[in-house]
Amino acid sequence: MKQQHEALKTLNPNKVWIPTILGLAFVVYQFYTDPNLSPSTFRLVSDAKPWPIILAFLVIIARDAGYVYRIRTLTEKRLSWVRSIYVIILWEFASAVTPSVVGGTAVAVFILLMEGITIGRASAYVMLSSILDNGFFILFAPLVLLYTGQSVFPVVDIGSLKLGLSSLFWISYALIVLYCLIFSYALLIRPSGFKWLLLKVTSLRPLRKWRRGAYNYGNEIVEASKQLAGKAKGYWIRIIVSTIFVWCARYTMLNCLISAYADVDFTEQMGIFGKQIIMWIIMLVSPTPGSSGTAEYFFTQFFNGYLGDYTFITSILWRSLSYYPYLIIGAIFLRPWLVHSLKNRSKEQKN
Repeated sequence: MKQQHEALKTLNPNKVWIPTILGLAFVVYQFYTDPNLSPSTFRLVSDAKPWPIILAFLVIIARDAGYVYRIRTLTEKRLSWVRSIYVIILWEFASAVTPSVVGGTAVAVFILLMEGITIGRASAYVMLSSILDNGFFILFAPLVLLYTGQSVFPVVDIGSLKLGLSSLFWISYALIVLYCLIFSYALLIRPSGFKWLLLKVTSLRPLRKWRRGAYNYGNEIVEASKQLAGKAKGYWIRIIVSTIFVWCARYTMLNCLISAYADVDFTEQMGIFGKQIIMWIIMLVSPTPGSSGTAEYFFTQFFNGYLGDYTFITSILWRSLSYYPYLIIGAIFLRPWLVHSLKNRSKEQKN
C-alpha cells in the first residue's frame, strides 16, 4: 500500500510544473546572461530546413512505436496495443517528473499492476527493461570513446573554473555497470542468492529496521525471476533488438534537428550520435526532474561546436520535441487511465 501511495504521488498532473519551471528558468537565465543572445535569436527558428524537421517528427513516432512494441513483447501480449500505448505514455510521464538518478521504475511496476499484471511479472518486466536500457549504454559508450577519443568530452567553464566531464562520466558509467551486474545476477542468475545476501546484510544491527522490507523485496525478485525462466530465444532477440532500436531512434532525432541548421557530414553525424550517449550517461546523475536545466546546460556544452548561433534555438526545439510533450500528454491521459484501471480492478475483485 505504501508503494502504491508513493506511485500515485508521483503520477500527479501538478508535478508537470516543477520540471517546466526549472527548464524555463534555465532558458531565461541563459538568454539574459549570454551576450550573444537577443530577441532576434528566436527568429532563427525559421532558418531550419523543412525535411530534417519532418524527419525528426517521424523518428519520434518510430521511437514511441518501438517502446510500445517492446512492452507488448515483454509482457508476452498480455497488454493490448491500446493498453501498451497507455503504459508507455504514463511510464514516460513518470520518468519526466522524477530525477534521472531516481528513475520511474517503482511507478512503472504500479502502472503494470493497475493493468492487471501480477506483482511478480510486473517486477520482472520493469527490472528487465531497466537492465536492457542500461546495457545499451554499457555496450555503446566504450564504442563511442574508441571512435571519438577523449575529444568527445567538452571542457565546462564555470566562472574561472574549468571542469572536465570525463570524471563525471566514468562515475556515472561505473554506477550503471554496478547496477546491471547486481540486478542481472539477482534476476537472471541466482535470485535466491541475492535474497540471502539482502537478509544477511540487513541482519546487521544498524540495518535491522530494513530487514522486513528486504525479505519482501527478496521474495519479489525470486518471483520475478521465475517469470523469465525458460523464455524462448526469439523472445530475447525481439526485446534486445527493440531496445537498440528505440535508443537509436531517440538519438537520431537530435541528429535530424542539428542537420536542419548545420551542414554535417557522416563522420560528424556519428560524432553527434556518440556525444548524445556520453551526455545521457552524465545526465543520469542529475538531481532535477527529467534533468530539467541540466539537459539544457549540457546540450550547449556538447553541441555548440556544430550549431554556433543556432545552439540556443535548437536546444529549445530539442526539449520541446523530446521532453515536454510527455509531460503534457501524460497529465492529460492520467485521469482517464486511472478511472479505467480502477473500474477494471473492481470488476475483477467482484468476480
